[in-house]
Amino acid sequence: MPELRPASTHPIQQNTKPIGVLLVGHGTRDEVGTQQFFELSEKLQHHLPSMQVQPCLLEFQQPTIPEAWNRLVSQGVSEIRVAPLLLFAAGHAKQDIPDLVQKCQAETPHVSFTHTRPISRQAALVELVCNHLQAAHKGFARPEDEITLMMVGRGSHDPCAQADMRVLSEVVSYRLGITNPSTSFYAMAKPRFAETLEQQARHSRSRKILIHPHLLFDGRLFQAIQQIVTQAQAKFPDVEIRLSSYLGPHELVAQSIAARITENTRQN
Repeated sequence: MPELRPASTHPIQQNTKPIGVLLVGHGTRDEVGTQQFFELSEKLQHHLPSMQVQPCLLEFQQPTIPEAWNRLVSQGVSEIRVAPLLLFAAGHAKQDIPDLVQKCQAETPHVSFTHTRPISRQAALVELVCNHLQAAHKGFARPEDEITLMMVGRGSHDPCAQADMRVLSEVVSYRLGITNPSTSFYAMAKPRFAETLEQQARHSRSRKILIHPHLLFDGRLFQAIQQIVTQAQAKFPDVEIRLSSYLGPHELVAQSIAARITENTRQN
């Protein structure tokens, strides 16, 4: 696997005023998940020392997008990179975040902004997914046996986001040397994870199932997936099921966001 250069080694556009980064998270009621978001924001700041990183959340927690925007403006920022901490481009990235940012910019017309792309299949993120799966794979009694790979996403009504999740599954399975990965979703899209897991446990030739929950942080969604896996393991005791970690506030997540921001800065 080729080494990835830390995003902070890329040259950043020179500017007399600092460039701001509005790191926009989805938000969760879960205290641990919220703490992990702010931890990731601190790591991103280390990758982008010449920029001012300001975290904010769409739902459930503060600061809000307008609050974070105003904080950046008060720090003398005249350019803002709006970085959605989202795995794929769906409704939040395509409409909710742009609408809120546009309203902020209308109140501070001297401040310009651009949107960075969601993380999607950025190389550092793919590496992290593979690392988590390899760690979980070591938990099998006989890891050399054939396994079934299941990739489970949060789910979205957006067909492009669904397709991106399926492509990610193919990329990860290719990197790991596993054929015929299964892609499912917890909600809003089909096939649903619980039904797919039961089908795999009941009918798959392989008696080992390796699952990646493609989620950023801890929270109700990850806990619900854990519960589904626990129930399936109890129902099919002859099948070994291993669940890898969610992505978490990992350095490789911070690196993937920094790469998107650097990419955006070079283009503008």
